[in-house]
Amino acid sequence: MEVKETNNDFSFVKMDEHASERIDAPVYSYWRAVWRKFFSSKVAIAMLVLMVAILLMSFIQPMLSGYDYMNVEGINDFGKRYNPPSAENWFGTDANGHSLFDAVWAGAKTSISISVIATVVCTLIGVVVGAIWGTSKKIDRFMIEIYNIFSNIPQLLIIMVLSYSFGSGFWNLIFAMCLTSWLATAYFIRVQVMIMRDREYNLASKTLGTPTMRMIFRNILPYLTSVIVTDVSRALPSFISYETFLSFLGVGLSANVPSLGKLISKYTANMSNYPYLFWIPVAVLALVSVSLYIVGQTLADAADPRTHM
Repeated sequence: MEVKETNNDFSFVKMDEHASERIDAPVYSYWRAVWRKFFSSKVAIAMLVLMVAILLMSFIQPMLSGYDYMNVEGINDFGKRYNPPSAENWFGTDANGHSLFDAVWAGAKTSISISVIATVVCTLIGVVVGAIWGTSKKIDRFMIEIYNIFSNIPQLLIIMVLSYSFGSGFWNLIFAMCLTSWLATAYFIRVQVMIMRDREYNLASKTLGTPTMRMIFRNILPYLTSVIVTDVSRALPSFISYETFLSFLGVGLSANVPSLGKLISKYTANMSNYPYLFWIPVAVLALVSVSLYIVGQTLADAADPRTHM
């Protein structure tokens, strides 16, 4: 049988010079993976919604209400005093005729502001100092002695003494909180940096002459994102607790500045006869602390690259 060849048996394929550069694996985005992991948790989403609602109420509602903590104009109006929670007064009123709804959100604004500012300051100082501390043996010998001194003194006691020394005031309290609190963050980062600095790629980078500061901020700190977020999630509720306890004792803030700690201290005497005055500020404080911690901890877990595998 005779086979005839035709020109249609073969066809020329145009060569693509860029085909060898293409990667068949799906494109990976670190932050996209972080948010995908975070939003996969229903508890985290619920706490995030709660946290955003509390933050909006704390910073918007006091501007609309014009609440004044020192105003006692309604003290002689018995119709305004000690009204239980109702449609008119959602959280009820106190002995001065103040709306507890206005008082709680004004106090939450102060407590959250102090916590956020103190956390940001301590984290920035702690991360920078801790990163340098973990890479320099000379600085390590000096800083470890300072840390050993202050770590053996209760942090709350240090803040109380400093608050008494500096006097009452919003910024004085923040300064007292931040003066030594950053040491704990710095030591925490120092330990993590010491683990990272001796890995093969950092040793190779150092051998090739990479400057220490460049190695810290390009080779080490980006890999500690989850660790830093974990520390922030711990610090935020911690500073709120410090402010609440100090305000409960009458230390730190000025007399005309409301806070959740001050409200809880003020209404402790009403636990038996008007319990809503005490338990509502306590409940708001608990919701603030729990939502901040859970959101921060879930974000820290999501930021850990090992959870993306």
